[in-house]
Amino acid sequence: MKAYLFSLAAGLLVGVVYSLLGVRSPAPPMIALVGLLGILLGEQIIPLAGSMLAKNHLAEVVISECREHVLGRLPGHKDNA
Repeated sequence: MKAYLFSLAAGLLVGVVYSLLGVRSPAPPMIALVGLLGILLGEQIIPLAGSMLAKNHLAEVVISECREHVLGRLPGHKDNA
């Protein structure tokens, strides 16, 4: 139930931002896709910041933890066979 409430709150926040930007909802496809990309990238900010604070190599963290989440499994991935 908590996930639904957080989702609703996030949706309300996005609705307010859309209103301030003058974008109607549902957004045109390109604006919606860019927004989804922003969500995917935004989810990675906390793990990346934590890795930077832990002095880990940023490129290794991006490759090992972020790439598959943001891009999905790319064609040719060994588990896609």
